Amino acid sequence: MKWGINNNKIVILWKIRTMHISIGNDHAGPDLKKTLFSLLTSLGHTYTNHGTDTNDSVDYPDFIHPVAVDVRDGKSVLGIIICGSGNGANMTANKYPEIRSALCWTAELSALARQHNNANILSIPARFVTTKVAKEMVKTFLETDFEGGRHQNRVNKISQCR
Repeated sequence: MKWGINNNKIVILWKIRTMHISIGNDHAGPDLKKTLFSLLTSLGHTYTNHGTDTNDSVDYPDFIHPVAVDVRDGKSVLGIIICGSGNGANMTANKYPEIRSALCWTAELSALARQHNNANILSIPARFVTTKVAKEMVKTFLETDFEGGRHQNRVNKISQCR
């Protein structure tokens, strides 16, 4: 947030940072995804849909790999992935060394994932969070910055294999 004085009145100017987001989901997440599309649009963001649009059973990796590749290659700033528990999607995305996907179920966890771990993909467990909580998590994830500092060295070590 920035502020200034205009005609002897204090004016608050909100910093708006728009991003391109990639989204992938399996059959547990098409309805939630559509709700998140509306949220992203209302916040001024654009998105790429890599997910299924039906409830027919599919294999989640087919829809998660493209999100991880988009984030890895810089086509998207951040990613959102959705499956029933969030675990399978999260494991798939984290196969890429450049990806730090975080499985979250509260807005506080999504904030910490960004602040402390520089997470670049949010994994949502569609069957375990309400739509309201999912929207709060996404909004928080998109608006929270990495703190760096003491966390940077730890983040650097994440993709170091021994």
